[in-house]
Order: sequence, then C-alpha cells, then structure tokens
Amino acid sequence: MGTIFSEYERVSAGKNKRLRQAALDIVEEGIRKVIPYEAVRRLISFDGKTIRIGDREISMDTVRHIYVTGAGKGSFPIAQALDEIFGERIRKGFVAVKEGEKRRLEHIEIFESSHPIPDERSVEAADQVLAILKEAGERDLIFAAVTGGSSALLNKPAGNITIDHLRELNTKLLNCGAEIGKINTVRKHICLLKGGRLVKYGQPATVVTLTFDTAPPDMPWPDLCLPDPTTFSEAIGVLKDYRLWEDIPESIRAYLCQGENRPELETVKSLENMKQFIFSVADPRTACEAAAEGAKQRGYEPHILSTIMEGEAKDVGVVMAGITDEILAYGRPFAAPCALISGGETTVTIAGEHGMGGPNQETVLGFADKIRHRKGYVFVSIDTDGTDGPCDKAGGIVDGDTLRKAEQKGICIRQGIYGHDSARVLEELGDDIITGHTGTNVMNLRVVLIDEEGTDGEDR
Repeated sequence: MGTIFSEYERVSAGKNKRLRQAALDIVEEGIRKVIPYEAVRRLISFDGKTIRIGDREISMDTVRHIYVTGAGKGSFPIAQALDEIFGERIRKGFVAVKEGEKRRLEHIEIFESSHPIPDERSVEAADQVLAILKEAGERDLIFAAVTGGSSALLNKPAGNITIDHLRELNTKLLNCGAEIGKINTVRKHICLLKGGRLVKYGQPATVVTLTFDTAPPDMPWPDLCLPDPTTFSEAIGVLKDYRLWEDIPESIRAYLCQGENRPELETVKSLENMKQFIFSVADPRTACEAAAEGAKQRGYEPHILSTIMEGEAKDVGVVMAGITDEILAYGRPFAAPCALISGGETTVTIAGEHGMGGPNQETVLGFADKIRHRKGYVFVSIDTDGTDGPCDKAGGIVDGDTLRKAEQKGICIRQGIYGHDSARVLEELGDDIITGHTGTNVMNLRVVLIDEEGTDGEDR
C-alpha cells in the first residue's frame, strides 16, 4: 500500500527527516482510518432478500426500488461501497463530487461539481438529485451519501437568486472569517435543498443518510439531511455581524427578508414522522484517536487536545507554538517525547488583495512565526480531504529548521501569513503537502511531535 502523499520523499527530507517522516506517517494513519468505504461495507450487507443496516433489517419484499444520491468531497467511497453491495438492484444513482475525482462507478453516475465556490454545475447537480427524490415513491429506499463540501457541490438557488449571486455571496462568506457554522446558517436559507430538505423531498420513500460526524454539537451536519435550528433572522444577523449585508446582491437580501415573514419558507425544524435514518461512517474523533495510536506506537505519548478546535488559522498555530515551547523549556503540561493532536475546522479572514493558500497552511506558518525553539519538534496540519482552501495543497509541515531555511532563501513568513499567500511560501520552502483526493473529509487534522529537549529529530 503506497502513501497518500504525492511527494513523500521531498516533504520528509531535511535535517529532521526521522521526525518529519514519523509525523507524516501518523497523520496518514489518522486519515486512512476514516476513509468510509470499509465502514460502509461493515455497516451494510445484502443477501438478495434482506438489507441489513447496522442493527436494522429491511426485507426486499417491502422495497420496490433502491436509489442512491448525495454529494460531498468524501461521498465517492460511500457510493462505491453501495455500488458494490447493491449492483444492478440500484434503479438510479447520482452523486456529486469535487472536480478532479476521475473514478467512475457502474451503477451510480459520478458528477464532478464545483468547490468551494458553486457554479452552474452545482445547480445541475441539485436538479439531478431533486429528480431522483421526486421519482422515488412509497415503497422505495433512498441512500443519501452526504459529506463535507455538499454545500457548494449542490445548490438550488431560492427566489430570484442566481448562481452568480450565490458565487459572490460564498466568496464573501469564505473570506470574512466567519466559522463554518455561521456560514452554513446563511447558505441553508438561500438554497432549496439544504436545511433537511433532501429528506423532506425524499418522502414518502425511506431516506437512509450515510455521512460523517464532523461537527461540534451546535453545528448540525449534514445540513441537507438534518433539521435546522437556525432561522432567516439569524442568517440576516450573520451577514450584518460580519458587515456583509450591504455588499451582497439585492436578490439575496430580498429573499432573506421575505423568509422572515413567511414561515412556510423556513428550513425543516423536525424530521419527526418522516421515514428516515442517519448513520455516521467517519468522524474526527476516530481520526485523532488513530493518530494518537500511531504516535504511541512510535514512542510519543499522545495527547488529544481537542477534536473540535476552531478559530482563526494563524492564531491556532500561535497557540500550538506556545504549548510546544512550554513543553520543550519546562516539561509542562506534558513531558517529551509526546504528540499533540487536534481536529476541527479553522478559518481565515481575508481583506483586500491576497495570494493563495488555506487554513492549514496558515496554521503551520503561524506556528513557525512564533515558535522560539529551533530544534526538537515538527508540526503538520492538513485538511483530511486533501484540499486546503482553493488550491491543490492539502496542508503544510514545519520544523525547527524552517526559520533557517526561510532566512537562507530570503522568504518572509509573516508576509505569507498576512498576505494570505501561504501556499507560495510553503512551496518555496519545500514544506507544502500534496495528497490529491483522499476519499474522506472530517475537517482538519493537526499533529505536533516533540522530542526530548536538545534533540533535532535525527536520534534521541
């Protein structure tokens, strides 16, 4: 089995090669543990007469047709497992994935859509999904493979909102620094599929959602298939709080204001009395726990700091640098050798002209800019789906030698941070990580490996 890293030797090279290799291998173990193909094969079985989903059994005597639909950056492996399990029994299948997913299936159409900014393909994908939901009837079974990224990959604009208006809004939301939960509060109220409506439109068929548990308790996920506690008024509040209200297209303002006064336009608040089930086939806790086990096997005492860590990307890096310095200098709160592991979704606030990059890349640069020690550690931050922001990088890696390399090459790390040009900086340092599509998406995974004080990672 090969590595998920496209240029493993290049990324792991350098003065701290052993430490860098260990960190990359630990991250890979975390990611591989949450690729959902195997989880779906364990969850669902079919002998031609009975469908077993976890502890539930469904007799084929009660099922007329099986449909598969959905969207997301991690939806392909789910669809792949369903394609293999049900084969020709699938009447129709359509799943929207991110552009670049070239694999295809025999019984399910795989459609490449746009992410993170929606385009006309996002609307086409939504129409295809709606057609399947409309076709399915009382005795039919719909499997919905829905993972992170579906908010952009599927879009059915409401009211007079056009896809160009959606694109403009999404760009502003992604650049304003709002956490993903607040961004989705707005998105759910201007799209006719989000906010639990996939399940609603799938009735009277039975909808079985297969998804990733990727969110803190106050951010329901996936927003296509779960009830939505947020309101039109809250969506307007988010836009006003982030000073976007006056800058967004009039069609969006008009629809949101209309929705405040028309309850029938609200998102789904309860799935009670709907025929539906939901199952998680991957989650950030599992990724962090697998990384922790990998660290322990390599002699690093693991400490999972949080699986739902949020905040401005560079600031998360600064905090991780402070903890690392404390461990190296004073042996607290943990003794080296150890591993600091965390998951969650960080954000980047962009204003004015900027370069290219993503939250994970800014996180490692924020770390490198503030760390005081020059040896004994390595830090990897990666988006588990293989795409960190709107570029081809998955994340970045820095160590005690990063500042020396930057000084030798005349690279200004702070310029990379505040100019939001982290991809260029890391690429010039040789510290950018590329994986391509990983087949999963449980937000970000961060690992700091710390050796005993005074070592540089070559040997203890």
